[in-house]
Amino acid sequence: MTAQPHDFVPAGVPDPAKSLRAIRAALVVPQDREAFDAGLKAVLDEVRVNLDLGVLSDFVHRWWISACDSTRDPEGRRRMHARADQILAGEPMPQTRPWREILAERESGR
Repeated sequence: MTAQPHDFVPAGVPDPAKSLRAIRAALVVPQDREAFDAGLKAVLDEVRVNLDLGVLSDFVHRWWISACDSTRDPEGRRRMHARADQILAGEPMPQTRPWREILAERESGR
């Protein structure tokens, strides 16, 4: 049996609604909120120009996934941003196992 993302949801923590207000409220890391706000402005500008709500729908879906992640594992989200900041600053990163190796191990049932 393989683990599914919903297997790790803390008890009693529902996913946020798929609305702009609920998504933004679920983003606990300042970098996420700042990126959401900037992205929303850009998407709304694009909607005004192209009159295509599809880009807004895509934006909501992508950010809803991040909001769910933020709700389920806020500390993990903070660690992710901290690590990204370290990488951008050129700090050395410890060696880790490649994702391909981890995923292959999961598929083989080890």
